[in-house]
Amino acid sequence: MGQKVNAHVIRLGTVHTWSSRWFDERSYKDVLLEDYGLRKMLMQKLRSAGIASVEIERSINSLRIIIHVSRPGIVIGRGGSGLEELKKTITAFFAKTRGTKALPKMDIRVEPIKEPNLNAYLVANNVADQLIRRLPFKRILNSTAERVMGAGALGVKILLTGRIGGAEIGRREKIHIGTVPMSTIRANIGYAQFPALTKKGYIGIKVWINKPEGGDKA
Repeated sequence: MGQKVNAHVIRLGTVHTWSSRWFDERSYKDVLLEDYGLRKMLMQKLRSAGIASVEIERSINSLRIIIHVSRPGIVIGRGGSGLEELKKTITAFFAKTRGTKALPKMDIRVEPIKEPNLNAYLVANNVADQLIRRLPFKRILNSTAERVMGAGALGVKILLTGRIGGAEIGRREKIHIGTVPMSTIRANIGYAQFPALTKKGYIGIKVWINKPEGGDKA
């Protein structure tokens, strides 16, 4: 089966589920672009809350948005004020994209991430922040891998590519601890990629985490 880069691809329907769950044959393109824009807007707006993923479920006249964050209190706000403001932002987004079309009935849910160190996206985001602050990359890789393994992971692999440390020539640096079986479908492998924009250019970050059985699948 070979070495798959994106571990979610061959595990859809068995370990992982689709991040958008709907099917609209007549306006598939428009709805797909709407999902993309909504997800991009939420990932930028809620970055301070430690957002990891956004799931979107649609039916005929309703829309359910499930937001997975590591700090749900920032999203909900005092007395639910943050959630109301978020709902207004999403409503304004749909009003802009749909124009005069009827807006769907929305249900926004905020799901906390129990262990952020087992979420590949949050780990990659954390590595990017440290690289932007110009910390030594070897220390970043070692400390991050130790935290992930300490959280109960069975294995972790982190790959950096680009002008690491401001080098003149781009290269690859990798750390691999434990087991990360890429072709074992029943293994719960979390995967994420994230760019870090440094003064010398972009550094690509890829993270694979082999989670224990029953671990967070987001």
